[in-house]
Amino acid sequence: MNYLSDYREGEKFTGTYLCKQKQVLKTKAGKTYYSLTLQDKTGTADGKIWDLNNGIADFDSMDYIHCEGMVTSFQGNLQMNISRVRRSDEGEYDPADYVPSTDKDITQMFSDIMKYVASVQNKYLKQILEMYFVENKEFIKEFKKHSAAKSVHHGFLGGLLEHTLSVTNMCQYFADHYPMINRDLLITAALFHDMGKIQEISDFPQNDYTDDGQMLGHIYIGARAMEDAAAKIPGFPAKLKNELVHCILSHHGKLEFGSPKVPAIMEAMALHLADNADAKLQTLTEVFHQAGNNMGWLGYNRMFESNLRKTSNT
Repeated sequence: MNYLSDYREGEKFTGTYLCKQKQVLKTKAGKTYYSLTLQDKTGTADGKIWDLNNGIADFDSMDYIHCEGMVTSFQGNLQMNISRVRRSDEGEYDPADYVPSTDKDITQMFSDIMKYVASVQNKYLKQILEMYFVENKEFIKEFKKHSAAKSVHHGFLGGLLEHTLSVTNMCQYFADHYPMINRDLLITAALFHDMGKIQEISDFPQNDYTDDGQMLGHIYIGARAMEDAAAKIPGFPAKLKNELVHCILSHHGKLEFGSPKVPAIMEAMALHLADNADAKLQTLTEVFHQAGNNMGWLGYNRMFESNLRKTSNT
């Protein structure tokens, strides 16, 4: 099949894609059009159907659709202008081709996670880690395959695992260079910081916010899980529990970014910095990957509040 990442501006395109999202909108002149998010295993692309003619058959979000059209560009990103579309028939597509996945080895990444679990010396933190990463088979299964976001960064199968390992690696660096940091607390918080996303975001192909995700969010879900787990461990120190929960609650760094608390201890600040760095650098990686061979300015990006472009090769 022709993957979305293979297309370049000015090319014709044709193929079957998952319609991740469909919106019925109107132009300023009042003309109805469809705005789509198309997905395959290489990522997503913006799709537009400007002319709702006889070549546009009925379809809905989460349908596999066969599209024809031209590849254009809008604000530095590729856009699929669709002229013909229909629902694809069973047998025309393999669902595995429409699940974006990490390009890293999941088995190796989880093995690295387990090395961190084994390295924690504090007996209480060790127990809470083993409760999830050793004893809870369902958690392990979901943790390995889950995405870390609906969009923005690590929104692919294995994304939660990849992001968690990256954040934990950075936290290890901080612990090595700043002796005041409680290394066991920081590593434990890093391994658990986004665990709530398993409950916040549904599995592929939907990969969308669940009811719990909309109403509670992964920060609260994760903090509550830590409190419940600590309560099951006899003698778990109340102060240590509060420090661990605080790291989860504050890892977005600011109230306006969704954290109910801002970092008040060194480990919480280190976790926030690692999480923020990995999220932003991965987001840039995905933006530049989607830009393909475009070495020009890509336009204003709201997340970074800047016009972006790739670094030159010279």
